[in-house]
Amino acid sequence: MVKVKEGTPLLPDGSIDVEQWLHQLGSKGYFQDLELIRNACTLGQLAGQDHATETGESCLQHGLAMADVLADLEVDQETLAAAIIFESVHFAELSIDDLEEQLGGNIARLVKGIEKMSAMSNLQPVEKYPQNKHQLDNIRKMLLAMVDDVRVVLIKLADRLCMLRSAAPMPSEMRHQIATEAMEIYAPLANRLGIGAIKWEMEDLAFRHLHPEEYKAIAKGLKAKRLDRDRYVNLIVDELNKDTKTLGLEHFAVYGRSKHIHSIHRKMKRKNVSLEEIYDATAVRILVDTKEQCYELLGLVHSLWKQVPAEFDDYIANPKTNGYQSLHTAVIGPEDRAFEVQIRTFKMHEQAEMGVAAHWKYKEGAAQHKASHERKIEWLREVLAWHRDMATNSGVSASIETEFLEDRVYVFTPDGDVLDLPQGVTTLDFAYHVHSEVGHRCRGAKVNGRIVPLTYALKTGDKIEILTGKVAKPSRDWINPHLNYLKTPRAKAKVLHWFKMQDYDKNKEEGRELLDKELKSLGIKMELLNDVVTAFNFKRTDDFLAALGRGDIKIGHVLSRLTPTTPLEEPLPHLKTPGKTEGFGSDLHIEGVGNLLTHMARCCQPVPGDQVIGYITLGRGVSVHRQDCPNIIHAGDKQRQRFLQVSWGEATRDRYMVDLLIKAFDRSGLLRDVTSLLSIEKAHVFALHTQTNKHENITYITLTVEIDGLNGLSKLISKLVQIPNVLEARRQV
Repeated sequence: MVKVKEGTPLLPDGSIDVEQWLHQLGSKGYFQDLELIRNACTLGQLAGQDHATETGESCLQHGLAMADVLADLEVDQETLAAAIIFESVHFAELSIDDLEEQLGGNIARLVKGIEKMSAMSNLQPVEKYPQNKHQLDNIRKMLLAMVDDVRVVLIKLADRLCMLRSAAPMPSEMRHQIATEAMEIYAPLANRLGIGAIKWEMEDLAFRHLHPEEYKAIAKGLKAKRLDRDRYVNLIVDELNKDTKTLGLEHFAVYGRSKHIHSIHRKMKRKNVSLEEIYDATAVRILVDTKEQCYELLGLVHSLWKQVPAEFDDYIANPKTNGYQSLHTAVIGPEDRAFEVQIRTFKMHEQAEMGVAAHWKYKEGAAQHKASHERKIEWLREVLAWHRDMATNSGVSASIETEFLEDRVYVFTPDGDVLDLPQGVTTLDFAYHVHSEVGHRCRGAKVNGRIVPLTYALKTGDKIEILTGKVAKPSRDWINPHLNYLKTPRAKAKVLHWFKMQDYDKNKEEGRELLDKELKSLGIKMELLNDVVTAFNFKRTDDFLAALGRGDIKIGHVLSRLTPTTPLEEPLPHLKTPGKTEGFGSDLHIEGVGNLLTHMARCCQPVPGDQVIGYITLGRGVSVHRQDCPNIIHAGDKQRQRFLQVSWGEATRDRYMVDLLIKAFDRSGLLRDVTSLLSIEKAHVFALHTQTNKHENITYITLTVEIDGLNGLSKLISKLVQIPNVLEARRQV
């Protein structure tokens, strides 16, 4: 059976009377009409009539009990509707899409936010405190839901309070778990938010389930002296009413204050005293209009009865962290008995009972909308402070608390949405987090209404507005690590990808030209590139060429893939392979014969990286040729019978001889510059021949030099073409 506060209309079976409850709600005058709340009740009846919550109540009855708690906090219709329908979404078969269609997007968002707060169940004391990344991520989502809309937290607190009220019939283990969560998580949260109306009841109910014997002992002690205490309180109230009027005050209230058993128990343990020595077991409260009147009443109380100095607290001058304000004093009254007096304004009392709900009531209007950001920043601070309290009280290590809170910043979009970002992110990171296109078109940023640089590091609570242009135009400076424009790898990757796509065609052509020129100078066929493209993990040759053109891959890296460690994949179809044995030269694999003398053919001078073929000579062993050697290409059928499959081995020689051709404009000192460069590069020249075409003023220089492979040959050629007036330098075929 659902447990509700006194005065809630009930049916004979103990359930809440929906129509009477709606009538009672309407009579309070909070709302002009109750159509939205009535629709939520109807939808809840249809969706959850065959489903029950974990307490055994129907979804609708539990939702109405939650709404009953929230109505006392004077929340808006959307909050009440979300509370009524939440259990039907959680336990029944009502989908968020159906909910949005029937009751609107705002209520659907509230319900989704409440679902996210289920992560709070993981916020246990030391032994269960979440310490892995997955759990931390879940709780960050929960915090975001809390910060994004305070109403989500109010509904969750009402839900837990109603669970506690109805926990008595549950199995002891479940009852203990619910009470522990309430005492360790939800009551501290209600306290941090200043919602005394929920905090006190939640603590008393949780204490009753967790420590039934101690609870009963205090309750019994209070009950035994209840008549005497009520008589005494009435005596004090009458005296204060009479004397307060003598001050000329017309609007005030004096009444006996309710006693909270958990608070009494905590004070008994802290001071190590008995129940009879607890001053606030007997207490009165005085409410007035102004702060000045509070101090005036304090003077009156101290003039009437003797003060107990050690029991005085001025929470008006020094409010509690949750905003609570009041004057607390203890005095020795009539019959030489001590009692407590609390003095506060009506507004302070509303704040003490309703806390954050009293601060931010969700009403429509431009003024409220303008203030929403300031409200959310204050709310954000309260939520983070609550979590720090939780971490400290639970004995969580500082490193875990730091990982959870201090490595993140919580910032706001112009619409008031909250984003959770890594510490140190910039306004430009924020732009790319919102959307890639916003980042690409970003031209500037405002933080809290003030223009700031794109390198500005965001702080928790900042409200960011990105100023955009019409066209996407990122700057290459943004990816310069020394300029600090971007912190997150995700944003940097988006900028890099934009430049890649913008210059793709241009880079592809530049890469093709660079490769053609290099391979031509080295005398290598483009067909060899297929294996290299695969080796660099590219699926398409165009992507490989674009990467080469923009400098992601260096030409030297490409040439290194054409070394002997990249064996030929496919044998030529016409190669002779008569046997299974292999012959090994110092740097060649020769298949099909035993050990034979090998030498490099003088006609084409192959070097490691060239595709080669072997030719069995008469009396001189195997002559190794390049496959594009004219003598091989034009070989007759009879000569082809002597071809052998040859590939470069793992071990290579130190030096290879190649022929080079240099084409240059004829000038004085040209040959001297060429030979000087060869000397500097320590290139061993075996032959050098020059020929000049006087008509075209062109000189041709042919060289035979030793090199250490394709990379060495490429470097030498690149330096030769830098000599003034040299038009071309390449390997001679």
